[in-house]
Amino acid sequence: MSTRAALRARTAEEHERVDALFGRFDLASEDGYRGFLAAQAGAFLPIEEALDAAGIGDLVPDWHERRRGDALRADLSRLGVAIPDGAHPVFAGEADVLGALYVLEGSRLGGSLLKKSIQADFPRAFLDAPQPPGAWRKLLALIDVTLNRPDQTDRAVEAACMVFGAFESSGARVLELGRA
Repeated sequence: MSTRAALRARTAEEHERVDALFGRFDLASEDGYRGFLAAQAGAFLPIEEALDAAGIGDLVPDWHERRRGDALRADLSRLGVAIPDGAHPVFAGEADVLGALYVLEGSRLGGSLLKKSIQADFPRAFLDAPQPPGAWRKLLALIDVTLNRPDQTDRAVEAACMVFGAFESSGARVLELGRA
């Protein structure tokens, strides 16, 4: 089984939980969309910063084109939403970095579906952030070429599960505050 297939299979439960949790946000309402973006920011921004700190730019040459944190901050600012605090993970090594990036980049695919529920006048820089052509395929190929040992796959899966967990925690925290 390729590393990308292992990531998909071994994180499926976490992925489903996060999708179900974020599905509770009413994206058609301004309050629901604010909550959704706040929940995204509580996980996304610290993870993106941790990837920077781990030197992802040395591993993923187009990292600067993939970054979406500034777009998320801009959307939050336009809606008057403070950037929430989130846990700051530490990624050590290629497997951690690629496992985490797998989740962040995979979220773009889900985001393209969510855009249909959002009112046209809501800020959408985060969900509309352009992705370099072929970027998803390049990432999957990089994962399979770079992480070719079982221990590397295990580390990538652990990092991906941790990232899904960060999104789940952030989403649950925002929902508990009644901002959905």
